[in-house]
Amino acid sequence: MSPAFGAMEVEHYAKGVLLEPFVHQVGGHSCVLRFNDKTICKPLIQREHQFYETLPTEMRKFTPQYEGVVSVSFEEDEDGNLCLIAYPLNGDHDNLESIDNSDCEPKNKLLRWSNKKTVLLENDKITKEWVRQHRKEEKMKSHKLEEEFEWLKKSEVLYYSVEKKGNVSSQFKHHNPWSMKCHQQQLRRMKENAKHRNQYKFILLENLTSRYEVPCVLDLKMGTRQHGDDASEEKKANQIRKCQQSTSAVIGVRVCGMQVYQTGTGQLMFMNKYHGRKLSVQGFKEALYQFFHNGKYLRRELFEPVIKKLTELKSVLEKQESYRFYSSSLLIIYDGKELQEVTVDSDPEDLEDLSEESSDESAGAYAYKPTASTVDVRMIDFAHTTCKYYGEDSVVHEGQDTGYVFGLQNLIGIIKEIRDENSE
Repeated sequence: MSPAFGAMEVEHYAKGVLLEPFVHQVGGHSCVLRFNDKTICKPLIQREHQFYETLPTEMRKFTPQYEGVVSVSFEEDEDGNLCLIAYPLNGDHDNLESIDNSDCEPKNKLLRWSNKKTVLLENDKITKEWVRQHRKEEKMKSHKLEEEFEWLKKSEVLYYSVEKKGNVSSQFKHHNPWSMKCHQQQLRRMKENAKHRNQYKFILLENLTSRYEVPCVLDLKMGTRQHGDDASEEKKANQIRKCQQSTSAVIGVRVCGMQVYQTGTGQLMFMNKYHGRKLSVQGFKEALYQFFHNGKYLRRELFEPVIKKLTELKSVLEKQESYRFYSSSLLIIYDGKELQEVTVDSDPEDLEDLSEESSDESAGAYAYKPTASTVDVRMIDFAHTTCKYYGEDSVVHEGQDTGYVFGLQNLIGIIKEIRDENSE
């Protein structure tokens, strides 16, 4: 049985778990899916799987926690609704063909989705006639939604106004264009392969955004080189070109994706990798500034925690022998939830925890109390990582990954510049 099922309740998996789009995915091309509140999953790539199972202890605080492997089946009903269901691996982990899912039915209440509609099915409670009528109504609305989605996919930088009513975090679900794009591509690929293969291995990883109410996420592609040692000549040339035409070659880091909630305007801002590739070094710096700005003021209280974590990561990687993290990304995450307003003439007990660092110069008679100033810095995506300890790699590198360390050094320097230029 997969290690995932030792730490979690086995009963939860007995009938399969429906996988939903992970709405906080802002970069990468591999589809990330939501397994539950605290866990995500993504297609298993042997090299990445090996990395998570063998990574040095000192690096674990800078990577998502690895929680095991599941078998994922692609399922489609008679009306063409698609869904992915995860089941526990039984017996031989390397032989998915031996798994019998004939007696495994999805949970009683499932959220099924297709490219056009979302339908909530509650078995034994909702009749087929009601479902058909509901789908008919959804189809009538779908044309406008499809047009909007096509526009979203073409926008490299998108500002989406959030409704004042309702939960802000729930609105990410419908308007994160990169997550939607990756999810649709994954369903399309699996549907095309369904006749030949209907079971896949996915790895389970910690959901790094789970503790944040409104996660602000920056995805940075790290290093001066992106292609793996096993890349074809065409792939190698393509990756070298991307690095040379972006900030990767100059400072060893480029923007791969971003989502920021701006309390000042009530908007979600999304930036994708295509825009990130076009940025100059100054443009990269401006994008970082934008990431730490909530539309009202700069979140200066985040600078020191981020710098501290990046510096610690740099120190850890400088000691790693032979590792090369080609095409790996670095995530910076913080909570974009609006800070609580407290009037200055309020009761003293209401003010005792106010942070002077987070006060807004334009607030007038108001001061601000941070709900949470915690930040997270994690490395992700190790499909092209190599190390001499892997054994079978034809190319063996010595020493530290200088390209990645170079990128960290410049990233730290630029954040310090933003901090110093905007100090009170």
